Amino acid sequence: MSVASLDRQGFALVPHLLDGSECDAMAHRLARAQAGRAGTRALLSQPWCRDLANHLSGHAALAGLLPPELVAAQCTYFEKSASRNWLVPVHQDLGIPVAERVPHPQLRGWSQKEGVLHVQAPAELLQRLVAVRLHVDDCSAADGPLRVIPGSHLQGPLDESAVAALRQAAGEVVCVAPRGSALVMRPLLLHASSKASGTSLRRVLHVLFGPRELPLGLRWPMVA
Repeated sequence: MSVASLDRQGFALVPHLLDGSECDAMAHRLARAQAGRAGTRALLSQPWCRDLANHLSGHAALAGLLPPELVAAQCTYFEKSASRNWLVPVHQDLGIPVAERVPHPQLRGWSQKEGVLHVQAPAELLQRLVAVRLHVDDCSAADGPLRVIPGSHLQGPLDESAVAALRQAAGEVVCVAPRGSALVMRPLLLHASSKASGTSLRRVLHVLFGPRELPLGLRWPMVA
Protein backbone atom coordinates (compact mmCIF):
# COMPACT_ATOMS: atom_id res chain seq x y z
CA MET A 1 0.00 0.00 0.00
CA SER A 2 1.09 3.57 -0.64
CA VAL A 3 0.73 7.20 0.35
CA ALA A 4 -2.30 7.36 -1.94
CA SER A 5 -3.85 4.49 0.03
CA LEU A 6 -3.34 6.31 3.33
CA ASP A 7 -4.92 9.46 1.91
CA ARG A 8 -7.81 7.70 0.19
CA GLN A 9 -8.45 4.65 2.37
CA GLY A 10 -7.14 5.96 5.70
CA PHE A 11 -4.66 3.12 6.25
CA ALA A 12 -1.62 1.47 4.66
CA LEU A 13 0.27 -1.70 5.61
CA VAL A 14 4.08 -1.43 5.59
CA PRO A 15 5.76 -4.87 5.71
CA HIS A 16 9.21 -5.66 7.11
CA LEU A 17 9.59 -2.47 9.14
CA LEU A 18 11.35 -4.47 11.87
CA ASP A 19 13.31 -7.68 11.33
CA GLY A 20 13.11 -10.76 13.56
CA SER A 21 15.93 -9.73 15.89
CA GLU A 22 14.40 -6.27 16.35
CA CYS A 23 11.04 -7.86 17.20
CA ASP A 24 12.75 -10.15 19.72
CA ALA A 25 14.45 -7.16 21.35
CA MET A 26 11.15 -5.27 21.43
CA ALA A 27 9.38 -8.23 23.03
CA HIS A 28 12.09 -8.40 25.71
CA ARG A 29 11.76 -4.69 26.51
CA LEU A 30 7.98 -4.96 26.68
CA ALA A 31 8.14 -7.95 29.03
CA ARG A 32 10.35 -5.94 31.38
CA ALA A 33 8.34 -2.74 31.09
CA GLN A 34 4.90 -4.28 31.48
CA ALA A 35 5.52 -6.58 34.46
CA GLY A 36 2.37 -8.60 33.80
CA ARG A 37 0.06 -5.82 32.59
CA ALA A 38 -1.92 -6.14 29.35
CA GLY A 39 -1.41 -2.57 28.18
CA THR A 40 -0.45 1.01 28.88
CA ARG A 41 -0.57 4.47 27.30
CA ALA A 42 2.61 5.67 29.00
CA LEU A 43 5.48 3.95 27.19
CA LEU A 44 6.83 7.15 25.63
CA SER A 45 8.23 8.06 29.06
CA GLN A 46 10.81 5.29 28.61
CA PRO A 47 14.06 6.10 26.74
CA TRP A 48 13.95 2.99 24.53
CA CYS A 49 10.45 3.93 23.36
CA ARG A 50 11.52 7.50 22.53
CA ASP A 51 14.43 6.04 20.56
CA LEU A 52 11.99 3.78 18.70
CA ALA A 53 9.73 6.74 17.87
CA ASN A 54 12.70 8.72 16.52
CA HIS A 55 13.74 5.69 14.48
CA LEU A 56 10.27 5.52 12.94
CA SER A 57 10.34 9.24 12.15
CA GLY A 58 13.36 8.77 9.90
CA HIS A 59 12.59 5.30 8.54
CA ALA A 60 12.82 5.13 4.75
CA ALA A 61 9.88 2.71 4.53
CA LEU A 62 7.62 5.34 6.12
CA ALA A 63 8.72 8.20 3.86
CA GLY A 64 5.65 10.02 2.62
CA LEU A 65 3.35 8.21 5.05
CA LEU A 66 4.80 9.97 8.09
CA PRO A 67 5.52 13.66 7.42
CA PRO A 68 8.91 14.67 8.86
CA GLU A 69 7.46 17.63 10.76
CA LEU A 70 5.33 15.36 12.96
CA VAL A 71 6.56 14.28 16.40
CA ALA A 72 5.68 11.25 18.52
CA ALA A 73 3.28 12.32 21.28
CA GLN A 74 2.09 9.01 22.74
CA CYS A 75 2.87 5.30 22.60
CA THR A 76 0.16 2.84 23.63
CA TYR A 77 0.80 -0.87 24.13
CA PHE A 78 -1.85 -3.55 23.53
CA GLU A 79 -1.39 -7.21 24.45
CA LYS A 80 -4.17 -9.58 23.38
CA SER A 81 -4.16 -13.34 23.98
CA ALA A 82 -6.52 -16.16 24.96
CA SER A 83 -6.06 -15.21 28.63
CA ARG A 84 -6.15 -11.41 28.09
CA ASN A 85 -8.89 -10.99 25.57
CA TRP A 86 -11.31 -8.23 24.67
CA LEU A 87 -13.29 -6.76 21.81
CA VAL A 88 -13.45 -3.12 20.76
CA PRO A 89 -16.60 -1.75 19.06
CA VAL A 90 -16.30 0.39 15.95
CA HIS A 91 -15.07 3.88 16.82
CA GLN A 92 -12.78 6.77 15.91
CA ASP A 93 -9.80 7.86 18.05
CA LEU A 94 -10.86 11.38 19.02
CA GLY A 95 -8.88 11.97 22.23
CA ILE A 96 -5.29 13.16 22.58
CA PRO A 97 -3.02 13.52 25.64
CA VAL A 98 -2.34 17.10 26.75
CA ALA A 99 -0.23 18.79 29.40
CA GLU A 100 -2.98 20.83 31.08
CA ARG A 101 -6.63 21.84 30.82
CA VAL A 102 -7.34 24.79 28.51
CA PRO A 103 -10.70 26.57 28.79
CA HIS A 104 -12.04 26.82 25.24
CA PRO A 105 -15.53 26.16 23.81
CA GLN A 106 -14.11 23.84 21.12
CA LEU A 107 -12.55 21.55 23.72
CA ARG A 108 -14.66 18.89 25.43
CA GLY A 109 -14.56 15.31 26.64
CA TRP A 110 -11.88 15.90 29.25
CA SER A 111 -10.67 12.78 31.10
CA GLN A 112 -7.76 11.33 33.04
CA LYS A 113 -6.04 8.16 31.78
CA GLU A 114 -3.08 6.75 33.69
CA GLY A 115 -2.64 10.13 35.32
CA VAL A 116 -2.48 12.02 32.00
CA LEU A 117 -5.11 14.53 30.92
CA HIS A 118 -6.90 13.77 27.63
CA VAL A 119 -9.30 15.85 25.56
CA GLN A 120 -11.30 15.42 22.36
CA ALA A 121 -9.26 17.32 19.80
CA PRO A 122 -10.69 19.69 17.15
CA ALA A 123 -11.41 18.02 13.80
CA GLU A 124 -8.76 20.04 11.97
CA LEU A 125 -6.09 18.70 14.32
CA LEU A 126 -7.38 15.11 14.20
CA GLN A 127 -7.08 15.20 10.42
CA ARG A 128 -3.34 15.89 10.71
CA LEU A 129 -2.53 13.03 13.08
CA VAL A 130 -0.95 9.75 11.99
CA ALA A 131 -0.70 6.54 14.02
CA VAL A 132 1.86 3.80 13.39
CA ARG A 133 0.85 0.39 14.77
CA LEU A 134 3.91 -1.86 15.08
CA HIS A 135 3.21 -5.60 15.21
CA VAL A 136 5.63 -7.41 17.51
CA ASP A 137 3.91 -10.73 16.62
CA ASP A 138 2.11 -12.15 13.62
CA CYS A 139 -1.52 -11.02 13.64
CA SER A 140 -3.79 -13.46 11.83
CA ALA A 141 -7.58 -13.45 11.48
CA ALA A 142 -7.71 -15.53 14.68
CA ASP A 143 -5.76 -12.99 16.74
CA GLY A 144 -8.34 -10.21 16.96
CA PRO A 145 -6.88 -7.98 14.21
CA LEU A 146 -8.03 -4.46 13.51
CA ARG A 147 -11.06 -4.16 11.23
CA VAL A 148 -11.38 -0.83 9.42
CA ILE A 149 -13.97 0.95 7.27
CA PRO A 150 -12.05 2.33 4.27
CA GLY A 151 -12.37 6.03 3.58
CA SER A 152 -14.31 6.79 6.76
CA HIS A 153 -11.58 9.18 7.98
CA LEU A 154 -12.60 11.63 5.24
CA GLN A 155 -15.97 12.28 6.90
CA GLY A 156 -14.67 13.94 10.09
CA PRO A 157 -16.00 13.00 13.53
CA LEU A 158 -19.14 10.88 13.09
CA ASP A 159 -22.27 10.25 15.13
CA GLU A 160 -23.77 6.77 15.63
CA SER A 161 -26.18 6.95 12.69
CA ALA A 162 -23.43 8.03 10.29
CA VAL A 163 -21.18 5.23 11.56
CA ALA A 164 -23.87 2.63 10.88
CA ALA A 165 -24.55 4.00 7.39
CA LEU A 166 -20.87 4.04 6.43
CA ARG A 167 -20.32 0.55 7.78
CA GLN A 168 -23.16 -0.78 5.64
CA ALA A 169 -22.10 1.12 2.53
CA ALA A 170 -18.32 0.59 2.63
CA GLY A 171 -17.98 -2.69 4.51
CA GLU A 172 -14.93 -3.66 6.56
CA VAL A 173 -11.36 -4.68 5.79
CA VAL A 174 -9.62 -7.10 8.16
CA CYS A 175 -6.04 -5.91 8.72
CA VAL A 176 -4.03 -9.08 9.21
CA ALA A 177 -0.36 -8.23 9.57
CA PRO A 178 2.90 -10.19 9.75
CA ARG A 179 5.43 -9.81 12.52
CA GLY A 180 7.57 -6.71 12.11
CA SER A 181 5.05 -4.90 9.91
CA ALA A 182 3.31 -1.62 10.64
CA LEU A 183 -0.22 -0.50 9.96
CA VAL A 184 -0.16 3.26 9.36
CA MET A 185 -3.58 4.83 9.91
CA ARG A 186 -5.50 8.04 10.42
CA PRO A 187 -7.07 8.20 13.90
CA LEU A 188 -10.38 9.34 12.37
CA LEU A 189 -10.60 6.03 10.47
CA LEU A 190 -13.46 3.94 11.86
CA HIS A 191 -11.96 0.79 13.37
CA ALA A 192 -12.81 -2.10 15.65
CA SER A 193 -11.42 -5.46 16.74
CA SER A 194 -12.87 -8.80 17.80
CA LYS A 195 -11.70 -11.07 20.58
CA ALA A 196 -8.85 -13.41 19.70
CA SER A 197 -10.02 -16.92 18.95
CA GLY A 198 -6.61 -18.54 18.70
CA THR A 199 -3.95 -19.30 21.31
CA SER A 200 -1.23 -16.97 20.08
CA LEU A 201 -0.06 -13.63 21.44
CA ARG A 202 -0.85 -10.31 19.71
CA ARG A 203 1.35 -7.45 20.89
CA VAL A 204 1.08 -4.04 19.23
CA LEU A 205 2.76 -0.70 19.83
CA HIS A 206 0.52 2.17 18.70
CA VAL A 207 2.62 5.33 18.25
CA LEU A 208 0.69 8.57 17.73
CA PHE A 209 2.36 11.34 15.73
CA GLY A 210 1.16 14.94 15.45
CA PRO A 211 2.37 18.50 14.86
CA ARG A 212 4.78 19.82 17.47
CA GLU A 213 2.70 22.97 18.00
CA LEU A 214 -0.97 22.43 18.88
CA PRO A 215 -3.88 24.88 18.38
CA LEU A 216 -6.02 26.57 21.06
CA GLY A 217 -3.17 26.80 23.57
CA LEU A 218 -2.86 23.02 23.95
CA ARG A 219 0.49 21.31 24.58
CA TRP A 220 1.56 17.70 24.40
CA PRO A 221 2.60 16.31 27.80
CA MET A 222 5.69 14.76 26.19
CA VAL A 223 7.21 14.46 22.73
CA ALA A 224 9.98 12.21 21.44
